[in-house]
Amino acid sequence: MQKIAIITGANSGMGLASSVELARKGVKVIMACRSLERGQSALKEAKERSGSNDLELMLCDLADLNSIRAFAAQFQEKYHVLDVLLNNAGVVMTRRKETAQGFEMDLGVNHLGHFLLTHLLLKSLLAAEQGRVVTVASGAYKAGNIRFDDPFMTRRYHPIKAYAQSKLANVLFTKELADRLQGSRVTANCVHPGAVATQMGVNRETGFGKTVMKLLKPFFLTAEQGAETAMYLSLAPELREVSGQYFYQKKPQQLISKARNKQDAVRLWEWSCEQVGVEYELPRV
Repeated sequence: MQKIAIITGANSGMGLASSVELARKGVKVIMACRSLERGQSALKEAKERSGSNDLELMLCDLADLNSIRAFAAQFQEKYHVLDVLLNNAGVVMTRRKETAQGFEMDLGVNHLGHFLLTHLLLKSLLAAEQGRVVTVASGAYKAGNIRFDDPFMTRRYHPIKAYAQSKLANVLFTKELADRLQGSRVTANCVHPGAVATQMGVNRETGFGKTVMKLLKPFFLTAEQGAETAMYLSLAPELREVSGQYFYQKKPQQLISKARNKQDAVRLWEWSCEQVGVEYELPRV
């Protein structure tokens, strides 16, 4: 039976590269994109590059919980099973912005948007022969702290700290999700893709950003190289029972202690449920 995958942020960078690669391997790919125009352009490119017509565009804005709920409902109206959910979309903000529901943008998109999306699609993942949740994290998690007293940084905002917090949240979410899915047919892993030359919501086309990108470009991975480990986690048969791991270059890595803190993982889970309006417990098939 043909596998079905959803990829968030599929209109560019690693999301587009992942869409192409999965389609080449015979997977039916749902490209979840925020912009209709950019999504349609990416869909056309992905079909041309992959040689497959088994790609479909669905709109999903991870900065708006209503859009996420509409996307999940639309998907489940059409499909009953989901084999792979690749939580790839991400932003890095240079100044503080908020999502539609008033969340700080980095934490709102990178963590809370994917938290809700994963929760809403779990029934579809549990219905698969072997469902997989793959979340794109980052080595930046090491510099992160979950600021439970002010998670949206309303008092003291710092771009690097905001991004690092969201990436630590990705890892803690993966660990807790894997624990809660024990005994099921669904695994949850996360990946550090390396330094990839993607836009990530940052304007790198003018001024200082353009200069930095030009200087660093020789040291960046291509989007295709950055997507390799996510593809491995999505499809490799030997990983059927591997869950709760953080991968880099197709190998599991030891996490530093704060990313293994069970108390923080549970606290983040419960806080996230409250923010997006879902139950603490996972849905049953």
